[in-house]
Amino acid sequence: MSNIRIITDSASDLSVAEEIAYGIRMIPFPVILGGKSYLSRVDFDNEGFYDLMARYPDELPATAQITPFEFQQIMQEEVDAGNDALLFILINSEGSATYSNAVLAKDAFFEEHPEYRGKVRIEAVDSRGYSALYGYPVVEAAKMVRSGAEFEDVVAYVRNSIEKRRIYFGIYSLKYAGKSGRIPTAAAFLGDKLGLKPVMKIFDHEITTAAKARGESKLIPMVADLTLRDMAPGTPYQIIYGCEPEDRDKMENLMTERLDYGPTGFYQIGAVIAANAGPRVAGVCFDIL
Repeated sequence: MSNIRIITDSASDLSVAEEIAYGIRMIPFPVILGGKSYLSRVDFDNEGFYDLMARYPDELPATAQITPFEFQQIMQEEVDAGNDALLFILINSEGSATYSNAVLAKDAFFEEHPEYRGKVRIEAVDSRGYSALYGYPVVEAAKMVRSGAEFEDVVAYVRNSIEKRRIYFGIYSLKYAGKSGRIPTAAAFLGDKLGLKPVMKIFDHEITTAAKARGESKLIPMVADLTLRDMAPGTPYQIIYGCEPEDRDKMENLMTERLDYGPTGFYQIGAVIAANAGPRVAGVCFDIL
């Protein structure tokens, strides 16, 4: 039986408790703000990053990719630790070069260490999204490993799961989305003036505007309506939230009321998502019909 290691990056928004409980290796993203460089989840937790954003209200946080060199180092460390099957589940390849860097690192690793060919297996999976879209499959994959699943079955589960996962999430302030380019700056300014709050969709590499709610009070109900329209009946779902736990609770209560069962997890957005969407969001991740 293989010694399997599940590895992901911090844009998956796993909780520290899940990371520790299931032996998942977390790769932190570099973040630059206020003229300083930080490592997400190392130099601050989520609340610490929200506080940092508040200290620099006129500055857009910048995130950097994880480099091929870093991936090669991780591969070597994991093999040296006795793991012979490595599964990397990584941020959307359309939003970051991180996934392609992992693929480059894998090729370079075997070129430098031909003795590992046929003995060590390395797979990198493009999540096609962010946050719980792949954070939840990461945890489920780690559970499969704990239960003795074969490496091929774990990889197949992750690839199949990601293909059918979608997120709807509401943005409370268009400030960061406008600056980051996710929503054009002019549209963001006009939306704020009119009190419009967009509901974004993340699916198959893309982030698009699915709808617009007029006012904060209508945002969470609109996210729920869109989710229930597209969600496969009886399947698990997860709540995504940011700096306001009250948003999490409202989203959970409404979804539980509408479905008669609760979420299987909560994913608080970290630095990578907050840098583009702002610190306050509310959403649901689910499997599509």
